[in-house]
Amino acid sequence: MNIVSETSRQKRPASLRTFWTQPPEATCALLGCGHDGLSTDDAAGRLAQYGPNSDVEAKADSLARAIFRRLLEPLSLILLAAGIVSVLTGDAVGGSIIVVILVVSIGLDTVQEGHAARTAEILRRSVALKAEVKRDGVFREIEVDQVVPGDLLRVRAGDIIPADALILESRAFTAGEAALTGEPYPVEKRAGPSAGESPGEATNALFRGAVAQTGEALALVVSTGRNTVFGAAASALAQAQLPSPFERDLHQFGLVIARLTLGLVLVVLATRVAFGRPALDSLMFAVALAVGLTPELLPMITTVTLARGAMRMASRKVIVKRLASIHDLGAMTVLCTDKTGTLTSAEITLARSLDAAGADDPRAARLGAVAADLGGDRGALDAALVASSVDASKGWALSGRQAFDFSRRLGSVLAAGPEGPLLIVKGAPEAVLALCTAQRAGDVRSPMGETERALALQAVHAMAREGLRTIAIASRAWSGATHEIEADDERELVFEGLCAFADPPKATAATAIARLGAAGVRLKILSGDDPIVVKRLAGLVRLNTQTVLSGTDIAALSDDALAVQVQTVDAYGRLAPDQKSRIVKALQARGEVVGFLGDGINDAPALKGADIGLSVAGATGVAQAAADMILLASDLEVVADGVQEGRRTFANILKYVRMGASSNFGNMLSMAVASMALPFLPMLPTQILLNNLLYDLSEIGIPFDDVRPEATQRPQVWDMHGLLRFAGVMGPLSSLFDFLTFGALLFVFHATPDAFRTAWFLESMATQILVIFIIRTNGRPWQDLPSPALAISSLVALLVAIALPFTPMGAWFGFEAPPPAMILGIAGVVVTYLVCAELLKPLALSGRKRIGVSPGAP
Repeated sequence: MNIVSETSRQKRPASLRTFWTQPPEATCALLGCGHDGLSTDDAAGRLAQYGPNSDVEAKADSLARAIFRRLLEPLSLILLAAGIVSVLTGDAVGGSIIVVILVVSIGLDTVQEGHAARTAEILRRSVALKAEVKRDGVFREIEVDQVVPGDLLRVRAGDIIPADALILESRAFTAGEAALTGEPYPVEKRAGPSAGESPGEATNALFRGAVAQTGEALALVVSTGRNTVFGAAASALAQAQLPSPFERDLHQFGLVIARLTLGLVLVVLATRVAFGRPALDSLMFAVALAVGLTPELLPMITTVTLARGAMRMASRKVIVKRLASIHDLGAMTVLCTDKTGTLTSAEITLARSLDAAGADDPRAARLGAVAADLGGDRGALDAALVASSVDASKGWALSGRQAFDFSRRLGSVLAAGPEGPLLIVKGAPEAVLALCTAQRAGDVRSPMGETERALALQAVHAMAREGLRTIAIASRAWSGATHEIEADDERELVFEGLCAFADPPKATAATAIARLGAAGVRLKILSGDDPIVVKRLAGLVRLNTQTVLSGTDIAALSDDALAVQVQTVDAYGRLAPDQKSRIVKALQARGEVVGFLGDGINDAPALKGADIGLSVAGATGVAQAAADMILLASDLEVVADGVQEGRRTFANILKYVRMGASSNFGNMLSMAVASMALPFLPMLPTQILLNNLLYDLSEIGIPFDDVRPEATQRPQVWDMHGLLRFAGVMGPLSSLFDFLTFGALLFVFHATPDAFRTAWFLESMATQILVIFIIRTNGRPWQDLPSPALAISSLVALLVAIALPFTPMGAWFGFEAPPPAMILGIAGVVVTYLVCAELLKPLALSGRKRIGVSPGAP
């Protein structure tokens, strides 16, 4: 055993990120490996030094912490304070309703996101549970988390690779690395130096999470746990979830409301006290104003609207793990997607069958299918050949076979059939062509020399540039007795042609990408596969292929330089997991709302870092755990449907916010001014709270309202300046008509304080509730009718408000039934206000410049 110094051993394997480019002797020397493996004591020491071969557990909030985090949001604190103060000032019913609304909203949100607690278990199930390593000179099975750097690892077909390792010996060994690199084809792995600069190019390395497809290998464990490529990707799950765009904007909106509320309360309270009004009455009135200005139904409207959106998306084959992600999907401006399994079906198909002259000819594929069906290894290429020629082997019988030899890179079968006994050889073009002395083009057979071989290889290279994988087919008429094929029998062959394979784009991909583009969402391909393959796919789905950046290119760019490149480059290949995440962050730095669609282990960091992470039902557990949504159908059409639903959901949330901006703000402003100008309170605190309660009940139908088509045409995001401008136009308009009402009541009708409060209560309720039919749409109200749910909730609340002063219950709230003339006057004010609101609506909605809040918004 090659023993090294203790100082050398203390070097962490993390320094061996490119261990496959170093001579095996150097890696062995650094890790202290030997033919007998590690001793039990040495392995125990390394386990203590490097830690278990597992990943850091995702930090899931406890139930109490999750609730507390949501409760600390500015809007939640405002509502909680308003509810408590309402109860303390005598309005137990109103205060309790506010608190219940807040509790239900937080509860629904917490339950919906409870899936994160299962992340660690999903991660543990996605890797091997046992590993076979050499300890004390003997191979033995151990728990996978006990594997340490320096272990000699034996891997056989069907095993999940438990750690990153350097191959020392291999026999016909291939590994499936689609979940790690996006490469759909099994990758041949063998001992020997590799100059690859990324894991996908390392032919002498095994990576944790890959699956052994064929053969057997002996490898030296280099990195374990979080130091593996898999571990680096999985570690993204342990990072704290950053607030989504919707959560950030809702937080900002809460701060705006908090500032307005606090400012209004302090001004009203200070002014009334300065004018000698009773301090207690002034305090209660100021508190009532604060409650009236607070959009207490916003959490409930938001949660119910998002939950309804989640149900609608479920009917479109989308599982929503995080409610806020529905809005984020609608706000998305760039969608980054992996290639395999998302844009493509991850099913290798035969793309072309060519004869020796390069002309399309089914003979090469037909003979290849016979060889694959009778004696193939049932790999992806063999399956594609068999699928391309249905019943190709009918009439053929297997007489002998030479299994595919990875060192010679070819295999052969002896088949008896319609052409008599025929030896069929298939394999790597370079290997097969070297055995050919003749070639067939159609029905013409001609000699094959070095010139013909060079031309055939040129065709192979040309198809490789198009992203096609090729194999060569050759044959020889068999003479003599049949026997098991030997290498010497594979001679004097006739080159039949080439079979080219591809992982084609899904039939719906190009249409879905065009649909997303029309909706203002740009698509970028971020793949671990070869840049040549990525470029071909990008061209097929009509993306910009002028420049394709590789992982090597990305590594050479600074963050600032990358932020410039991502604006114009649409296709990236041979990306490491952290490079996908870098591209996502570069786009976000440019102000984009970024979605990421992926299904592999290598996609986890990007899924976690994106504003909206999308995975698919057949994805790895790590990818599903990192995602915000899971698509039951791996199709971009589903994403396009989800974008429309996200925008529809946000449009309805925005209706409620605009209602508050136009009505709540205006009415509370009117009350504040009137309270300082009138010798009596313009409305009693209980009347203010009743007004607010009925108004909120009128809007419970908003989540079920229809949305105009133009509202879903572009990405939508919160626009605080636009909302303030809307409030700045519609709020003062509401206050203007309130002041007109005040003047008419005082100087025309000479109303008593109780009659004044009653009449203004009726005017306030009518204007607040009826204006929803105007501002809910950018079109004319009579041309774009509301949904039945919204119409019923609004009109029922209005009828209750109008009838209440004329019932015995009206006296409980201090109402006095107004005379008919006063009622007619109020009706005239309401009608005039609604006409002016419709005329000024275009001004309130104009000038919005941020992406997504276009004039077509609802």
